[in-house]
Amino acid sequence: MAVSRALRRLLRIRELQEEQSRLALESALGELHRLEHALATTFERERRGRSLVLASAQTNELPDRLAGLEETRSASLHAAALGPAIDGMGEEVTDRRQVFLSKRVERRQAETLIAETEAREAIVAGRRGQQSLDDWYSSRLYRAPGKEEADTEPTASSAEGLAAPKNAVF
Repeated sequence: MAVSRALRRLLRIRELQEEQSRLALESALGELHRLEHALATTFERERRGRSLVLASAQTNELPDRLAGLEETRSASLHAAALGPAIDGMGEEVTDRRQVFLSKRVERRQAETLIAETEAREAIVAGRRGQQSLDDWYSSRLYRAPGKEEADTEPTASSAEGLAAPKNAVF
């Protein structure tokens, strides 16, 4: 009994589902990193606004002081808006990671099922080959003397199951 086409199709479907969930996870991670970078940029903008306010306090430049205050205020508002977005994206990344891991488990289960089926088939083929050799040897031993017609060894096709397959799992 060969590994059914349905099992092979199932494995292919599981591989595609895993790939899609991996891409969705990478997309969510990319978006999360983009938001975190925007937050870091916002903090840098707020720091520059504060330094502008400090510099203008020493030089008594009112426009620079107002610009620094506005820069600090807008950066604080932007950071406040980014916080919930980052939290939401973090939850989405966690959800997508769970989906990806479950799809990976499903794919590995399908691979294991196919490998076990192939290993069982290899064992059965080995037993058949051994039985064929045993039958040939038995018939050779108990044959009437003088009959030399079938004294040759069995063909490779009847003994092909003797060698253990390369990927058999025991």
